[in-house]
Amino acid sequence: MPQQKTNSLNVRTALKQGIHLLREAQVPSDTLAAELLLLHVTRRDRTWLYAHPEEILDPQTIESYFSLLRRRAAGEPTQHLTGKQEFWGLEFEVTPDVLIPRPETEHLIEVALDRLAVRELRSGRDPKLTGDGLTIVDIGTGSGCIAVALAKELPAAKIYATDISPAALTIAQRNATRLGFSNRITFLESNLLVAFAPSPNQSLAFDLIISNPPYIGRKESTTLPVEVRDHEPAHALYGGEEGYELYGLLVPEAARHLKPSGLLVLELGHDSLPAVRPLFDSPEWTNLLVTNDLAAIPRVLSAERT
Repeated sequence: MPQQKTNSLNVRTALKQGIHLLREAQVPSDTLAAELLLLHVTRRDRTWLYAHPEEILDPQTIESYFSLLRRRAAGEPTQHLTGKQEFWGLEFEVTPDVLIPRPETEHLIEVALDRLAVRELRSGRDPKLTGDGLTIVDIGTGSGCIAVALAKELPAAKIYATDISPAALTIAQRNATRLGFSNRITFLESNLLVAFAPSPNQSLAFDLIISNPPYIGRKESTTLPVEVRDHEPAHALYGGEEGYELYGLLVPEAARHLKPSGLLVLELGHDSLPAVRPLFDSPEWTNLLVTNDLAAIPRVLSAERT
């Protein structure tokens, strides 16, 4: 990349050079990444960016921008460089301790809300959900994005969120606090549903168990983009050697912790369905539904406890 004159580089030129640098490094979505990094260092929004193409950037801003571009070109995710990712219309803090929220995970929220509304209709109640009377748990909460999104949509629901990683729970709690939902969500360190194991005096049963579990096979690790393989937490990526092993543990546990007519809603990996569907071939489950994402990949599996 040619050396830029730091005392005369304007917004348009900086963005153009940033796109070129990332494109040369074959970074996916190079234009978007260059934009987001420039917005981050200038602390501006996209409207300002394109309304002020001739504005001269100060040398410190230019230095920060090109430093981030080089790190992105070397494989660091844009979200780790900016420290944030949007999900469900909310901005979440992300770090290398948590999985970066993906747009396809929003299908998980949509399916859960739709199925809860259908359940209300079937029971002769108003399908306009407030969450009143509902107890929900998000397994493997990571950044907390699923639990927080549900807290936003179901203001009267009681929500729990678990993760095996204390570092992830710290990020999730920070997100819930910053977004105004800390008093609505109880965060617990737990491997799957172990924290809710029935005791002689108490057994907590749920209306909804929802999870985006680790579902990549370790045998696939070499095929993953460097952004994922080298920078996102292994415990949130890999579900075992094949990738679907964790479902085999979660589905029977969920059956023991759901109320009658309670719902289990799971995100699927791109090839998880053949291994996961047979787990529901038991009298404990009914009304199985598989929902495709926008790429026509089976993305969400939901089922009802009999």
